[in-house]
Amino acid sequence: MPTATPTLMPDIANQTRAQTEGKLDWVGMSNIEMPLVVLAAQEPERPVGAHVDAFVNLTDPKAKGIHMSRLYLLLEDLSNNDVLSHQSLGKLLHDFIDSHDGLADQAYVKFSFDYHLRRKSLISKKQGWKAYPVTVTGRYDNGHLTLELGVEVPYSSTCPCSAALARQLIQDAFADQFGTDAEVDAELVHRWLGTTQGIVATPHSQRSVAQVKVIMGNDISELPIIALIDAIEDALKTPVQAAVKREDEQEFARLNGQNLMFCEDAARRLQHALNQQSHFSDFWVRVNHYESLHAHDAVSITTKGVPGGYKA
Repeated sequence: MPTATPTLMPDIANQTRAQTEGKLDWVGMSNIEMPLVVLAAQEPERPVGAHVDAFVNLTDPKAKGIHMSRLYLLLEDLSNNDVLSHQSLGKLLHDFIDSHDGLADQAYVKFSFDYHLRRKSLISKKQGWKAYPVTVTGRYDNGHLTLELGVEVPYSSTCPCSAALARQLIQDAFADQFGTDAEVDAELVHRWLGTTQGIVATPHSQRSVAQVKVIMGNDISELPIIALIDAIEDALKTPVQAAVKREDEQEFARLNGQNLMFCEDAARRLQHALNQQSHFSDFWVRVNHYESLHAHDAVSITTKGVPGGYKA
């Protein structure tokens, strides 16, 4: 039998012109679900489930649209045949533009995923998984490549004002119990301090989150996810825990008592720590203290202060 002639399918994007002419800043897709392998420094390659945003600009005012399937297939190739790294991210952005020759000269991609780490508890060293939300963002604009790493790190914050007020109540309770005697029985005081009447008030603390974004230098090959998380947790000193025993909970209480902080204190700690990281050319920090006293949150935001860089 004679072979049927294939039907030529219409290609609207190439064969028709824009109904209304105009350039567009970004065109593409968001929230693409895709598995990836992440290459992070200090860790073996790690598979993650990511959500991806992929865009190019549209420079031809008469073009009907971009070729979204080309962006998707380039992401699919990264998913199947490569790992997410500094190098592959730069190549992907160049490929986005090359696949739209004459249509685009800017490209943007953002990967969002949870990065799981095994973390040891404070004293017993029991291990448990902690999931850190991570974003890896790349932008190619007029020959300039910008690569950004973002993480969210939860921690505990204890209010300095509340701690001072609690200490005053404890002092008042001590005076009521033991009066103004010049000498008191040390054993009696010791037992009293172990009662509810002895510690009559406790300061309020709350779960808090540090959101940090940094611009990575071109000398970085593997993504410094763990190093950034460690720097944040080391600066704040009260990271939330996974697996804990009583001795870990007691140490957590001690750390909170010795690291009282308003949101301003937390932001300044991170500002100081990130200023010591020479491989990050810029940073943006937002700390969120999810208040237990108030129904609203306490927030502080800071940046490195680079001209033309992040703005608060």
